[in-house]
Amino acid sequence: MNAARLIACHECDLLQRETVLTGGATARCRRCGATLYRSSPASVDQALAFTLAAIVLFAVANSFPVVGLSVNGTLVETTMFGAARVLYNDGVWPLAGLVFVTTLLMPLLDMAAVTYVLLPLRSGHIPRRPDIVLRVLHRVTPWGMIEVLILGMLVALVKLAHIASVVPGIALWAFGAVMLLLAAAASTFDPHDIWARIDHARSVQFTGSAEEGKISPSTPTAARAGLFVCHDCGLLSKPAAHVHEGRCPRCGAGLHFRKPGSLARTWAFVSAAVILYIPANLLPVMDTSSLFGAQTDTIMSGVAYLWTSGSWPLAIIVFIASIAVPMLKIIALIFLVLTAQLRWRWLPERRTRIYRLVELVGRWSMLDIYVITILVALVQFNALATIKAGPGAIAFGAVVVLTMFAAMSFDPRLIWDAMEPEHE
Repeated sequence: MNAARLIACHECDLLQRETVLTGGATARCRRCGATLYRSSPASVDQALAFTLAAIVLFAVANSFPVVGLSVNGTLVETTMFGAARVLYNDGVWPLAGLVFVTTLLMPLLDMAAVTYVLLPLRSGHIPRRPDIVLRVLHRVTPWGMIEVLILGMLVALVKLAHIASVVPGIALWAFGAVMLLLAAAASTFDPHDIWARIDHARSVQFTGSAEEGKISPSTPTAARAGLFVCHDCGLLSKPAAHVHEGRCPRCGAGLHFRKPGSLARTWAFVSAAVILYIPANLLPVMDTSSLFGAQTDTIMSGVAYLWTSGSWPLAIIVFIASIAVPMLKIIALIFLVLTAQLRWRWLPERRTRIYRLVELVGRWSMLDIYVITILVALVQFNALATIKAGPGAIAFGAVVVLTMFAAMSFDPRLIWDAMEPEHE
């Protein structure tokens, strides 16, 4: 079998032959349905164009106010960096760091990495150390949350409209355009095609990764065939004898037959999230001080406020994103890690789909954090009214991060390992 034509599913480890796709088609695993690779015509040109446009608008979005609040002739405006700085000055530095990383740093690193790789390829050259840059890109992409930020801004605007006159800023529209451009760039950026171009330009062929005689019905997975699959670049490689870890010969990423300590680390992250979920929902996420006294708000009271004020669609969205999703995500992760640990053979396809759903919705729980950030940054009218983030917000942010780490730590291939025969 041609090693260059052999691939393994990153979710169930099934070995399959790579086939040539046409016109935007998608290759999926025949066992678990995971996306293996896509055919994206002109992927480099389109992804580069979308990313460059996003960089320009991202600079605009961070140079002008996102939104302003006017009360009795006093106008308070804020940028996203300014909002993070207000949180930091209030002593809520964990929340400030989380907002800065997910709305500014990670999206910027994402766009910079894509541009760094695609710009030289567009002119027929290979970027310097593309392996490191593409590995960084693979790590930072899940943490860029511009789309969640936009929804959080809309919810914050509804709440602010009941306080004073809201003045949408240029940055609000710029962030919306960045969201659309990044989504378009992500849909056209094809790592499979990028690595193929780099290998072709280097005139490198990674042969000897697998031998046709060793791939048989008794060794349908990469692990049983004694092969590593790289989760960063997708390359199959053969380890040295009696070695259970190594380095990818193409991108240099660490290789293992299964993620080391996957179940233990997932249990640790989920357990910490369960503990913090309670104070996240019981402690106040916002403290409001005004001429009429002080008031504290929990996540649930914020949902109730939106509902009673007539914004029931947003109330439903906030309830789902901030209360239902974290709880269901924790339950799903416990279910996945428990069934994998007990080696259940029950419906592996459905459990794999649950894992994909957990990964997909994880970031949307950040919605309430962004709402709090905008409110804290704008409602700063000294004696009239001020809003500060409460301890519940820090606990809730930690729950979101911990559940995302838990999903990243879990190895979905463990679901399918139970389906393999115990004997060789």
